[in-house]
Amino acid sequence: MYEVEECRERVILVGVCVDSEESTYASVKELEDLARTAGAEVASSVIQNRESVHPGTYIGKGKIEEIRQMLYLLDANGIICDDELTPAQMNHLERELECKVMDRTLLILDIFAGRARTSEGKIQVELAQLKYRQARLIGLRSSLSRLGGGIGTRGPGEKKLEMDRRLISERIGALKKELEEVKRHRDLIREGRQGGNLKTAAIVGYTNAGKSTLLNVLTGAGVLEEDALFATLDPTTRVLDLPGGSQILLTDTVGFIRKLPHHLIEAFKSTLEEAVFADIIVHVVDASSSQMEQQMQVVYETLHQLGVEKKPVVTLFNKQDKVVEKMNLRDHNADYCLKISAKAGIGLQQFREVLEKILLEQQIYLERLYPYNEAGKLALIRQWGQLLEEEFLPEGIQIRAYVPKEIYGKI
Repeated sequence: MYEVEECRERVILVGVCVDSEESTYASVKELEDLARTAGAEVASSVIQNRESVHPGTYIGKGKIEEIRQMLYLLDANGIICDDELTPAQMNHLERELECKVMDRTLLILDIFAGRARTSEGKIQVELAQLKYRQARLIGLRSSLSRLGGGIGTRGPGEKKLEMDRRLISERIGALKKELEEVKRHRDLIREGRQGGNLKTAAIVGYTNAGKSTLLNVLTGAGVLEEDALFATLDPTTRVLDLPGGSQILLTDTVGFIRKLPHHLIEAFKSTLEEAVFADIIVHVVDASSSQMEQQMQVVYETLHQLGVEKKPVVTLFNKQDKVVEKMNLRDHNADYCLKISAKAGIGLQQFREVLEKILLEQQIYLERLYPYNEAGKLALIRQWGQLLEEEFLPEGIQIRAYVPKEIYGKI
């Protein structure tokens, strides 16, 4: 075992276009943002048009030779491929190019390792990293030790490059047990929230769409806001007061991204389950992005993977203050669509009203006369429902209200 020194990589990005050129270029541009977020310097990028990814080397022989020359001319010391490489592809590229070889998955895992703050987040990151490394132990050992640090060497347990498969398996088993304990704790917290009869809205969306800004502006949550990918990793829940006096819980979740590694979806399932158990899905979209449609598709595909279905969806087309060209914005998967700017405070009152409208649709309308000896039940209505009107009569208190189904039997 030995420690490695941090170093700043100077890398060449490598992508393969097998379908849409626009989508591939956007994906490589996103890879550039990811690389910079991880602290790398991008020297150049290369995209090869192919009918399919080369099964042995990811790219063809001619392109490998071109990249070898670019590494020398640009004084670059590594490459990052825009897809998850197989162990064979990583080994072959590392041998052919004699440089550090990374892929999109390793890059995302590295960013997550630097962003995790809670014990749950750190466990989930380490679990995903170890599962990724388990299949690539031999190739990664030589590739990561070549330069002695940088991307792929951050996070819990990441500096122990000589762990063998047996040790990794044992560690994975231990982490899974720890994660089960954390999950049980999270389930208890969630049950406590449900016992309080407050409904929950999960804020989901593509990474850097403005989810944390929205939560901060609405609730003063104090979540880190940064114009960077995956600025928020650990979920935060806060109470939001609605115009009619009712309340709802808003939960910020980790951002989605195209080609999100399967290891991460599995490892972060307990965190992503906030969306599964929420009553309402709030989908925040960066309306200023040229890739808006594709990003929305990635979000819905990920939600489908998680089993999030048959829930009211409110889509917020955010960053209207940055939108240059006015467009007809629509989302056929949403029940409500609003144009907002969380940063500029545009459309937020309307958003609160929509949330309240959805809550009212899920509640029972009540008209009743309560004798004065049952006046205590009105406190429940005020706390968990919406009291529209009350009138004090000689025989009791006449009320009109909306109440959640959960407390209807108690009043």
